[in-house]
Amino acid sequence: MTAAALALASVLAGCGGHANAPAEAQDAPVTRAAAPGTTQAVPPPAGEPPATAVPARLPGLGPRTLAHIPEGTRQVLLVTGRGKDSPESRAVLYRRTSAGWEPGATWPAHNGFRGWTDDHHLNDLRSPVGVFTLTDAGGLLADPGTKLPYDRSGGFTIGGTGFEGEPLAGSFDYVVAIDYNRRTGTSPLDWTRPLGAGKGGGIWLHVDHGGPTRGCVSLRRTHMKELLRALDPGLRPVVVMGDAGSLAH
Repeated sequence: MTAAALALASVLAGCGGHANAPAEAQDAPVTRAAAPGTTQAVPPPAGEPPATAVPARLPGLGPRTLAHIPEGTRQVLLVTGRGKDSPESRAVLYRRTSAGWEPGATWPAHNGFRGWTDDHHLNDLRSPVGVFTLTDAGGLLADPGTKLPYDRSGGFTIGGTGFEGEPLAGSFDYVVAIDYNRRTGTSPLDWTRPLGAGKGGGIWLHVDHGGPTRGCVSLRRTHMKELLRALDPGLRPVVVMGDAGSLAH
């Protein structure tokens, strides 16, 4: 890893991986083919009702979690971890309509190497559980067509390898800042930490590199582009993220 990339990885402690860490298991139209790893609903035959109704509230979320979703939010990326200590999760983008919370595609995802935590700290290798706004995006590559403010910068360059020896290059080609311990309305590269450096930061949605992260949530490149194009500031998007047990509270 170059000195610049190493410095970036150190500052953005939530993202990427570490070469010496021990290995650990780890609304698209229905008329077009789904991207690999994407689950899409098959429309019912003409004249038949859908097999299941649109949920009135987001599935799997308990009253404490629901209470943290802002009143005016109409777009939620729900990231549900496989387990408290698992680095594997799935993401579903929901949009609130008059019928209820309509789900979009389901995407596989990775989260922190050691799973999830309600009390995130710098370098704990866990992703923070909670509800966080999504206000700013960026990446090494050109804006793929998002409505969010997008900062294209060479500062998103990263090298080295992850927890399973996978290359990290390209992980920050597209990112969305998760508004945990950061100043909103700024580039994801902004280093301001309102809660203090000890509480970590640099928690992003970014391109998946094939293994666990240091605290971020990662999606496959195609899915990150889909997400960036779908997120709409007018819908006040948030990410609700954590293991299933924590989110059910």
